[in-house]
Amino acid sequence: MTTTNQQGMIAKKANNSVAKKTNRTMKDYITMYQGEIAKALPSVMTPERFVRIATTAVTNTPKLANCTPQSFIGALLNAAQLGLEPNTPLGQAYLIQYENRKKRVTECQLQIGYLGMVELAQRAGTNVDAHVVYANDEFDYSLGLHPDIKHVPAMKDRGEAIAYYAVWRNGENFGFEVMSRDDIEKHAKKYSKTYNSGPWKTDFDEMAKKTVLKRALKYAPKKTDLARAVMQDETVKQFDPKADNDMADVKNDFFDVEYEESYVDEHTDPVTGEVK
Repeated sequence: MTTTNQQGMIAKKANNSVAKKTNRTMKDYITMYQGEIAKALPSVMTPERFVRIATTAVTNTPKLANCTPQSFIGALLNAAQLGLEPNTPLGQAYLIQYENRKKRVTECQLQIGYLGMVELAQRAGTNVDAHVVYANDEFDYSLGLHPDIKHVPAMKDRGEAIAYYAVWRNGENFGFEVMSRDDIEKHAKKYSKTYNSGPWKTDFDEMAKKTVLKRALKYAPKKTDLARAVMQDETVKQFDPKADNDMADVKNDFFDVEYEESYVDEHTDPVTGEVK
């Protein structure tokens, strides 16, 4: 009987042999599949720009070259279909490499940034915002039948970050979510396998705002396409050149337990398409 370790070694050996046989770089794969990328992009972004962004990402983050081509192209297509620019100063999305110890390979994960989450929500007609609360700010909130939130930032010497909150508004409806910094850190350590690298280390506040916004959006009226888009956060998708690669339908090898696919199925009105 083949053990799990043996299977992992066989898989790794197979991946290495393919790499040696083809001798292609990650930039070669970008060029090879730029047609697929072009088909995935919305009209607001040109294929040429997206390809330049992807190529720059590999240049600026050499470790991405160690990822499996399937997961890297899958992450690119995922970002393209969402209409988000990965690894640019806009902070919309990030291509993150991580070691898949089970498979014994390096794979590429797509992480949506805070501004990317804002973009997705606004496209769906929901206005959102998120903020950092510092120790010397005036901050108070209440829940129950009359939820309310009040935040008056200190004009100077604001102190250290102690909490994060996100607010959504859709017509007359609104809601918010608040998390302490301690809650954010516990959440990130528990659910993000890339907590020790990438934007959690370089842009903690932005990732924290995204986390609390993602939680808040669970309770906002939204179309199924927004819920499906949010579900693409922190996923690893394997590109198959022989398949119809709608990344929203491709199985996620790196599941975000906070946004299971069953959430959409169980909470979607089949007539209106609203996620309740």
